[in-house]
This record gives sequence, C-alpha cells and structure tokens, in this order.
Amino acid sequence: MVGATLRVRKARSVTIADIQRPHPSPTPRILESKPRPSDRIFRGIVALGGFSSLIILGLIAGYLFFRGFSILQSEGLSFITGYEWVSSINSDGSEGAAQSTYGVGAMLIGTLVTAAIALVIGVPVSVFAALYLTFFAPQRIKRVLVTVVDLMAAFPSILFGLWGLYVLMEPGMYVAELLNKYLEWIPIFAVPVPVFLRSPFIAGLVLAVMIIPIVTAVSREIFAQTPLDRIQAAYALGASKWAMIKNVAFPYSYSGVVGGAMLGLGRAMGETVAVFTVLNILYQANFKILLGAGGNLASHIILKFGEASEEEIKALMAAGFILFLMTLAVNMLANVIVNKTGRRGR
Repeated sequence: MVGATLRVRKARSVTIADIQRPHPSPTPRILESKPRPSDRIFRGIVALGGFSSLIILGLIAGYLFFRGFSILQSEGLSFITGYEWVSSINSDGSEGAAQSTYGVGAMLIGTLVTAAIALVIGVPVSVFAALYLTFFAPQRIKRVLVTVVDLMAAFPSILFGLWGLYVLMEPGMYVAELLNKYLEWIPIFAVPVPVFLRSPFIAGLVLAVMIIPIVTAVSREIFAQTPLDRIQAAYALGASKWAMIKNVAFPYSYSGVVGGAMLGLGRAMGETVAVFTVLNILYQANFKILLGAGGNLASHIILKFGEASEEEIKALMAAGFILFLMTLAVNMLANVIVNKTGRRGR
C-alpha cells in the first residue's frame, strides 16, 4: 500500500515536471483553398460577363458622344434649352434657306411630362398590387399573379403601343374630356382646341401600364424584407393588418418603393415605340397634357432618323447621348436608394 502511494506521488511529480518543461511550438499548418480548374474557368466567364455589360454601355456612350460632339460643341447649352429644331441641309446634301438650329428642350419637356403622368398613375397601382401580393393574397393566387406580372415586364413595347392605339385610345379620350370639363380651371387640364386624340395623357397611360410590372416587382421584394419580429410585435400590440402596414411596412420600405418608382421612371423616359404609336408627334413644348400634340426625345429621334441629313444625324446622336445620360442617372440613383433600403433597419 505504501509502495503504491509512493508510485502515485512519483508519477504526479513527473507529470508536473513534464508540464513545466518548455516544449517546442508546433509548426503552423498552411491552409490553402486552391480552386479547381473548372472553378477558375467559371469565375473567369462570370467576370467577363459582368464587365462586358459595362464595356458595352461605355462603347454606346462613347459612340453617341463621338458622333454628336460637333453639334454639342457648336450649339452649346442651347442644345438642351433650345425649343427649335431646324435643319438647313437636305438629305441629298444641298443647303436650305434657313440656318440650322438644333435644340431638344421641347422634347425634353415632353419626355418629363409623359414620364410624370406614368408615375402618377402607375406607382399607386403598383404599390397596392405589391401590398396585396405580400400581405393579403393566398399562396395559389399569389403564384399566378406574380407570374403574370413578370410576363408583363417581358412584353415587347410594340404590343403596348398597339394595345394603346386600338383599345385604350377611346376610353382615354373619354376620361380626358371629363378631366377637361371639370378641371379646366387647372392650367394643365385646359385645352385651347378640343383635340384629345393622341395626347400626352394617352401616352402617359400606356407608359403607366408598362412600368407597373417593374415597380410592382421591386416594391414586392422590399415589402417582403420587412422584419418578421416587427410584424409580430405589431400584431401582439393589437394592431390590425392595415395598421401594421402603415406603421411597420411603409416606414421600413418607403425608400425602396421610391427606388422602384425611379426604375420605372427610367423605363418611361427611354420608351420609343409605344409613345411613337399613340402620340401625335409635334415639335413643341406642350404643358397641356390633354391636347393631342407633343412628343418625347426618343420618339423624336425615331421620327427624324429616316430622312435626316448627315448633319441632322449627328444632332440626333447628340440627342441620344443626352437621353442616355438621363436614363443612366435615374437608374443609378434608383440603385443607390434600393441598396440603402436593404441595409436600413436591420
């Protein structure tokens, strides 16, 4: 028994000595994650695809600027602020009697007017549709409606234009006459000549239908990101569904909805064929939205391009460059707003 105790004590002393004795540090392991050749190839293809879109946009902007630089240089700021578009050079190269003057101010006003009409009509419909799809719709109906909205976003512009021309034109004219009858005291609804056919109001209605899928899709995604704990907390405090939407979903998502609306604005500003189909293109600044006259910058380009001289083609290229910068700025600002919303409130 005594011998066993001594052996245990000796073992303990040896163990303590061994612990106190310095030991060499182990060699650190080198962790490598070398991707496989297939992963490197896939990464290169994805990176090339991402940079190619940026390169293509840069080439488009550079080409438009290069072709229109002479007009931008000669006209200066009046190219944006001017209300006259007169080409003194005919398509055969001969000079006309008048002096050439190029200004896109009137068409810029038409672009902003039709886009504003589209926003005023389309954004409320889109927000209510997104709220219904997020908080009210049963799952079966939601899947069907989401598919329909996504398909609408993929429709060609010419289909919207033909639908507006043959289906929406007469009901739109009737609504325009009612607005003129009861709201004529508001300047934008006053009509000096009773011509309601092919007005900016009709074009704005068509653009509103075109931007509804985009704004609805973005708004639905933003509403779906509302934190579930806040929704449940609102219900726990006795809030109704509308009270929860008003006090929780809207404050969390409002800037994202604004970003979606600006994406729709970019689509409305750059639309060409649909506006050209339903609007009576006249080169004048028309603030009377019910009067059948006006245009936007994209429709002006497509109207003039077929019979333009070489000099006027340069002016149209410069107008396209201005439109490119406008839509690019709107889309970039919308992207910033949507990204800011995604990080806020988490």
